[in-house]
Amino acid sequence: MEALVKLSFYCFAATTIAIVAATACYAGFAIGRFRLLGRVSRLSFSGGSTASSVSTLRTGFGTGPAASSLGDFGTMLAWFGLGFQTLSLGLRIAASRSAPSNMYEFSMVFVFAVLLIYLLFERSYREKHLGAIVLPIAVGMAAYVWSLPVDLREVNPLIPALQNQPLMTIHVSMAIFGYAAFAISFAAAVLFLIVRRWPVTWLPSAAMLDDIGFRGVTVGFPLMALVLITGSVWAHRAWGSYWSWDPKETSALFLWLVYAVYLHTRSLRGWRGTRGAVILILGFAATVFTYYGNYVFGGLHAYGGV
Repeated sequence: MEALVKLSFYCFAATTIAIVAATACYAGFAIGRFRLLGRVSRLSFSGGSTASSVSTLRTGFGTGPAASSLGDFGTMLAWFGLGFQTLSLGLRIAASRSAPSNMYEFSMVFVFAVLLIYLLFERSYREKHLGAIVLPIAVGMAAYVWSLPVDLREVNPLIPALQNQPLMTIHVSMAIFGYAAFAISFAAAVLFLIVRRWPVTWLPSAAMLDDIGFRGVTVGFPLMALVLITGSVWAHRAWGSYWSWDPKETSALFLWLVYAVYLHTRSLRGWRGTRGAVILILGFAATVFTYYGNYVFGGLHAYGGV
């Protein structure tokens, strides 16, 4: 068991290296174009050909071989990170023989889920710019894992409240993948606001970003509904009550309601564009609070480092 735990941690270290490198590549892919914009602007003001400047801006640094290679390297490294993280989780589960049960394991699965969902969205939309925002979220979560106490890396017996493998597996998995889907929507919302403020041609269109944000919510919203349902059933079995107004329960309900407002206003009131993007950003802030809020308020979810 100890050997599996160590090997799992080594794989996680490889994941961290891969996603840090991927983040640098995605950032170079995105930021390189802004540098070109500055050069084109200086060329225009210094008396250069306006037509040539506009043509260069439309082509962009990001469509050339150098930036294309950076984007491709970022994708390749992200897939490497996903592969290493899959091995890390597989080894950890083999050692513990249980679903994630503390903040160390929960955060490791979050890194896996963010990478998986992002890469699926990237392949579906053929758009790499989101990586410059999503991958730093994965890196931040990896940094958080490294900051956790070393004793959380050890496999410890589960307390009685956690000894319900089917419910725990479903409940935790749905929460993690729901949070990861909301991270995609957040990234799309941030890029949407950038595009609306500075309409540059190489970034995704506002319509595409609006659609990506919506698709992320259509994945995460039903998952959060399942989190609330399975959590209530589990709470009744573990504590004798379906709902206790525990801080994490309450924040999860509030999070679900935020995205319910987003879907309602989008479908019935036509709140697309900037107003929808603002709600998505607020929703992700609520997601982060739900994830870490128990550290501030405690409650029944404070056991096991969760």
